[in-house]
Amino acid sequence: MCYQTRLIKKKEEIQERFNIDIQDIDNFDPTDVIKAFDYPKTPVITCNEPNKASLFNWGLIPSWSSDTSHRHYTLNARIETLNEKRSFKDVIQNRCLIIANGFYEWKWLNKSGTKKEKYLITIPNEDLFAFAGIYSSWTDMEGQIIHSYSIVTTQANEFMSKIHNTKKRMPVILKKEDESFWLNGDDYKKFGFPYEHKLISNNLDFDNHQLSIF
Repeated sequence: MCYQTRLIKKKEEIQERFNIDIQDIDNFDPTDVIKAFDYPKTPVITCNEPNKASLFNWGLIPSWSSDTSHRHYTLNARIETLNEKRSFKDVIQNRCLIIANGFYEWKWLNKSGTKKEKYLITIPNEDLFAFAGIYSSWTDMEGQIIHSYSIVTTQANEFMSKIHNTKKRMPVILKKEDESFWLNGDDYKKFGFPYEHKLISNNLDFDNHQLSIF
């Protein structure tokens, strides 16, 4: 699954890549390691406001939830079961693009997982891209609205299955030309395929870092 991402690009680069208003993400600072279990706010583009970036919390809180505890289990959403899970089935059409320029995965070196190697996964030139996401809006007891999201995942491609070699999953990375189709509500099942364009892995636990390209 995907529990750490990376976004080190400047806001102006985000604006240029996605052709959007970035005023609402002024409080976001480029971050090398964004950790899911911190439930951080990161830039997203939603289907309701496709011309601007907003800061949403990672970890979807269903609108019916009595508290925020569900977000611990909704950091990722399996595309194969979106229409089955109570937390996700009512927000399948609440689409968003989760902006990033990398993510991290661990390769298990033994069956127990006590020995691992950490990899940074990027596309060429560490360019910006978007994960497919779904989002929800939840109101707390004091009337504050919290917007939150899940990263949609699918089965790993050949390259990623050698790194994420336990569950063999990967986030749905959208091709640039498919971003608008995801936002516009195309059948989500169309996106349930591994990303087959070039990915680059950087073994962060290898001396001098070892690069692999697929």
